[in-house]
Amino acid sequence: MTNIFSTGGELRLRNSKTWMLSVIAIGICLIFTNELPAQSRKTPVLEPPSLQSGPMLGYAEMREAAVWIQGKNSGTAVLEYSVDGLVRTSEPVTLERKNAYAATLIADQLEAGTTYNYRILIDGIAVKTKYPTTFTTQSHWMYRTDPPEFVMAAGSCAYINEERSDRPGRGYGGEYEIFNSILKQNPDVMLWLGDNVYLRPSDWTSRSGYLERYTHARSLPELQALLAACPHFAIWDDHDFGPNDASGGFIHRETALDVFDIFWPNPSLGFKGQKAAVTAFQFNGIDFFLLDNRYFRTEKTVGGVNQILGKEQIDWLIEQLVFSRSPFKMVAVGGQVLNSAAVYETHAVYPEERAYLLRRIEEENIKNVVFLTGDRHHSEVSTLTLENGNTIYDITISPLTSGANTRVNEQNDHRVEGSLITQRNFATLSFSGAFRDRVLKINFLSAENEALFEFEIKEKP
Repeated sequence: MTNIFSTGGELRLRNSKTWMLSVIAIGICLIFTNELPAQSRKTPVLEPPSLQSGPMLGYAEMREAAVWIQGKNSGTAVLEYSVDGLVRTSEPVTLERKNAYAATLIADQLEAGTTYNYRILIDGIAVKTKYPTTFTTQSHWMYRTDPPEFVMAAGSCAYINEERSDRPGRGYGGEYEIFNSILKQNPDVMLWLGDNVYLRPSDWTSRSGYLERYTHARSLPELQALLAACPHFAIWDDHDFGPNDASGGFIHRETALDVFDIFWPNPSLGFKGQKAAVTAFQFNGIDFFLLDNRYFRTEKTVGGVNQILGKEQIDWLIEQLVFSRSPFKMVAVGGQVLNSAAVYETHAVYPEERAYLLRRIEEENIKNVVFLTGDRHHSEVSTLTLENGNTIYDITISPLTSGANTRVNEQNDHRVEGSLITQRNFATLSFSGAFRDRVLKINFLSAENEALFEFEIKEKP
């Protein structure tokens, strides 16, 4: 007969001996480990955090600068910036899922005309980047020297392909190397002229869709170095706003404005207490006014109000232009203003409002108004001389990576001969010259950085 009690006792004894031997072995290992030199001990290695996109420079004024980032997860982000051994940090900002983990960090207490090194810390750990991260504040040149020369890059219509969301067939976007070509021009600032992202039908019906499309476009690898290279400003057009040709009655316009504000750190949003994608800034003595051609836009109707900008926005613009002492008054708006052809979304389709805008510019004798426009998938320069002798300019720059319109057959009576460009392109705007004798030179360049057309405007004709 088998004695189950004695067998169980033997098992318990064997298990007890095994346990005791294990404890002794662990103890010996711990003693041995403590006697090893510190450098031979293995410690856990924490991977540095990485960004989904950015950093991207926003405005850089004399005393303050903005740096935009997009993380991959929740966390606390801080901007650390330094010069000559003096290190400061921004207020911490929480990266939240509801904002696609995007945030703008503010560097304050800055000195004018100074270059700062900076880095991003997420939860106390520095983010590594493959390119330099610096920003330079504007110099305090007024009443001291001639204004600094600078170069602005500009373009519109940046379509980034995504197979799961795009129409079947060949991708509409391409030649992403254009962003590297822009970078090689070493711009001091960049202005995005609308259709900076292309919302798809799966995007414009929800906040999640907007956030996903903006994230997809902003995450393009070819774009990252350019984002960090200089300050960026932006307006929008229909494809950043909603469906093609969408007007201000679009049901998700508040969501569109909110997400635009999350992803573009413009210096302000709106005018006179009115919400809109409107702002203004000055860069080295040149004033830029960024208008909203979607928020107040109405559909063309037979008896209703027909407008693109709306009287309130136009009156605000005229006030700013009258106040401005800038030698060139640069007005950025999504659609063409001077093109005489009443096609698609040119301002000629809304002749009453266009006439009011141009009449007010003439009545106030505002000189050297330069509209910067996009939208059309071709580039051109248009000019219009008013009855008082002042000339208005419209510099259309389009497209960056969207498909180009190679069959432009409309009759634009104001087009400068030779300026029509029907391929992907961007432009540089070079501001030079002495105080009160400045010169603006516009150069159009291909995706491969080949010169396509140039045009010059002088402060003194």
